[in-house]
Amino acid sequence: METSHISKKEILPGEEIQCKDIRTGILSLLKSDFPDMYNDDYISIDELNQYRRLYLTSLVVQERGELAIIDEDVITAIRNNSILSEDIQEELEAQLTVGQKLADSVARFGGSWIFIITFFSFILVWMIANIIVLSRQPFDPFPFILLNLLLSCLAAIQAPIIMMSQNRQEQKDRIRGEHDYKINLKAELEIKLLSEKIDHLLIHQSKKLLEIQEVQTDYLEDVLKELKKK
Repeated sequence: METSHISKKEILPGEEIQCKDIRTGILSLLKSDFPDMYNDDYISIDELNQYRRLYLTSLVVQERGELAIIDEDVITAIRNNSILSEDIQEELEAQLTVGQKLADSVARFGGSWIFIITFFSFILVWMIANIIVLSRQPFDPFPFILLNLLLSCLAAIQAPIIMMSQNRQEQKDRIRGEHDYKINLKAELEIKLLSEKIDHLLIHQSKKLLEIQEVQTDYLEDVLKELKKK
C-alpha cells in the first residue's frame, strides 16, 4: 500500500494518485503547500478532490480579480491622460500681443453694421455741412477732395489691419485643427487599447473556462469510477 505524502497515512488500493498524473495547475497548488512533494509521491483521491475544489475556487477568484484589474487599468489610463477636449480660446487670447488684440478689435469693428452705418452717416454729415451749412465758406467744397483723401487714408490703413486679423484667424484655425487632430488621435488610441484589452480578456476567459471544464470532467470521471466500484 502507498502512503499519502499529505497525511502520511496509508492509501486504500485503487485510491492512490501519483503526482505526475495530476494536472499542472492542481500540482502547483499542492507544491505551494508541500514544497517537498515530488512527481513520484502519492496522494489519495479524497485529498486530490479537496485540492481540485480549492483550485476551482482559486480560478474563479483569480478571474474576478483580473476583471477588476482590467477595469481599474482602463479607468486609470483614461484619468491619467490630460483632458484634450477643452476650450483653447482662453489660451489663444492669453498669447496675443497688444497689437494683435488691437488688430482683431479693428477688424471686428470694421466688419460690423455699426461701422457701415457710422461710416455712411459721417460721409453724409460731411457732405451736408459743406454744401448747405457752410455753403459760403466750406472747408471741403465739392468734389470733396479732403474727404476723398481721408477715405483713401482710411482704406490704406484698414486693408493691412484686416489682413493682419485674417492671418490671426488662420493661425487660430491651424491651432484648432491641430487640437482636433490630437483629440481624434487620443480617442483612436484609447479605442484601440480598449479593443486589445477586451480581446485579451475574452481569450483569457475562454482558457480559464476550458481549464475549469477539464478539471470538472476529471472530477466527474473519478466519481463515476467510485460509483462503478460500489
